[in-house]
Amino acid sequence: MTEVPSVTTLKTPRFVQLHDAHSADPRAELSAGLLTAAAAIAPKYFYDALGSRLFDAITELPEYYPTRTEAHILRSHAAEIAATVGSGRTLVDLGAGNCEKAGRLFSTLRPSRYVAVDISVEFLRQALACLQREHAAMDMVGVGVDFSQSLQLPSEAGDGPRTLFYPGSSIGNFTPQEAQAFLQRAQAASLGGNLLIGVDLVKAKAVLDAAYDDALGVTAAFNLNTLAHVNRLLGSDFALRQWRHVAFFDEAASRIEMHLEARQALTVRWPGGERAFKAGERIHTENSCKYTVENFDALLRRAGYAHTRCWTDQQGWFAVFAAS
Repeated sequence: MTEVPSVTTLKTPRFVQLHDAHSADPRAELSAGLLTAAAAIAPKYFYDALGSRLFDAITELPEYYPTRTEAHILRSHAAEIAATVGSGRTLVDLGAGNCEKAGRLFSTLRPSRYVAVDISVEFLRQALACLQREHAAMDMVGVGVDFSQSLQLPSEAGDGPRTLFYPGSSIGNFTPQEAQAFLQRAQAASLGGNLLIGVDLVKAKAVLDAAYDDALGVTAAFNLNTLAHVNRLLGSDFALRQWRHVAFFDEAASRIEMHLEARQALTVRWPGGERAFKAGERIHTENSCKYTVENFDALLRRAGYAHTRCWTDQQGWFAVFAAS
């Protein structure tokens, strides 16, 4: 009798939507932010489907060092990282985007399940489907949720210890106080597991300014696209050509700030509200705090992590921490 070779059945990613982009909450949050004395839009609103693709383009720019520097650290120290965080666990990818960063860890971490979490629901569906084709037998779950507010994961994420992966220095979008609260929520969500997190480090102002205001204008398009996203969510009438991108490193606060600046006096209207802007008035769209290794390690310990380990590149521009 001839033995028939086994064929791996391609699993289908499961998807759980916990965030509805058209619910009342985004409208209330956006309206409140636009009506504050110093208008602001939270950086999570960068990431509609187009915004996610624009960010992918940003990571290819010569000025934008974080993605390639972090990738180098993860590649160079892959064995040490795997030995520190362990293998065979559920891998929860926070802000999964195109899922490429987590996918590179599969060979060393060998996750039993991959849970991709992102606010950009449709983009996540496409990326997870592509990754599933590369790893046919792995259990994959996509979760659409605003994890900046809650890390309550659905039952599909499993109930064993988890490794939470939060790359790309997105922790810098929080104030230090908010970051500590987020890290505490991450520790609870790991169910006795651990955290693997990327952190951008303090460096020369010229390097930081260029990384967030590139010569090609991709970051400017990324920032301006937020207004198009807000128009859809809020029903507002932002005219993108009336605004320009502004980004700079505030050395005293140790953070990058991104803003949208009105090119002229104008009024923006939406159902139930309006806001007049003077020429030069700004909407604050992002902070990106930069840390030293020492002060981020201290932040982790204040958040309740007893064990930490850190890897950096040779220039000391970026760090990857493991914490439990």
